[in-house]
Amino acid sequence: MKRSDRTQSAILDAAEHLFALYGHENTSMRQITAQAKVNLSAVNYHFGSKDGLTQAVFQRRLNSINQERLEKLAFYRQQAGEGPLKASQVVDAFFGPLIRLAGSGNGTPRSFIPLPGQDRPAPQDFIQSICWDEQVAIFLPFKQALHEALPTVPEEEIIWRFHFMLGATSYALMGTQSLRRALQLPLSDSPESEQQLQQRLMSFLLGGLRAPLPAST
Repeated sequence: MKRSDRTQSAILDAAEHLFALYGHENTSMRQITAQAKVNLSAVNYHFGSKDGLTQAVFQRRLNSINQERLEKLAFYRQQAGEGPLKASQVVDAFFGPLIRLAGSGNGTPRSFIPLPGQDRPAPQDFIQSICWDEQVAIFLPFKQALHEALPTVPEEEIIWRFHFMLGATSYALMGTQSLRRALQLPLSDSPESEQQLQQRLMSFLLGGLRAPLPAST
């Protein structure tokens, strides 16, 4: 790997680590350069600005997640042969990588989860755009698989339910500590509690996907 490539990777790794800990809006360029052991000019050279760096961090992580999604979908396709996939398989292929990433520490107190709205109710437009554009870009094969798995559900309804599933997943993975405080439940980030969150969320998503159609449909 070239020196410039190593520097670029070091900056991305440092930024991702700090974004996971503090959120991208609460992370300063000084923290990033100190973590990456580079100067500010190196960041500006490779990414142009903090917004450019943030976009690159989100893009890199989303590309990795999307690759895993497509590989998982292809694996289930191979298993199914000529038959349709199960709805649970399609949901696991698309949402599973994101949910599992949220439950993996990867050596840090938190994993970086590329979700719109992580830092504030009205996220920066370009972050919102990156997250949605990347998911829409690979939506078609999953929409087709869901339509095959649920042939009685109209295509428009599948799109709406997929939209609701994205929203529920984003909200759930942004953290449950506030909910636990409100309900006076113990605060816990144990592997067991993360596993329970994953199981609850997957069950909820499948329930919504299989819900009865609205009367007007």
